[in-house]
Amino acid sequence: MSEKLEIVKGSGNVFRDFDYRDADVEQLMSQLAADIIRILDERELSVRKAATATGFDHADFSLIRNADLGRFTIDRLVTILNRLNHHVEIRVTPFANSGINIAG
Repeated sequence: MSEKLEIVKGSGNVFRDFDYRDADVEQLMSQLAADIIRILDERELSVRKAATATGFDHADFSLIRNADLGRFTIDRLVTILNRLNHHVEIRVTPFANSGINIAG
């Protein structure tokens, strides 16, 4: 392998790095889904037990485990986390040097 590879530092959001239109939404949904999976694993909950515990369908948990989030909204994922007794906080911060000045 004589070809040199270029190393590029990512932004911290893989969806932004690959120019997804809704990169921040995709990133947030992925983080919420990862938290749901972590909680299920920590509690050793099957998808059926998770469904019983939350009132959501077991198929929803199968989709989350398979990172198939197309049917989900941020609100729905947050509600699942709430029913798993976890509080979700979202922080909004301005971009540094955005160059945009909006006067209200």
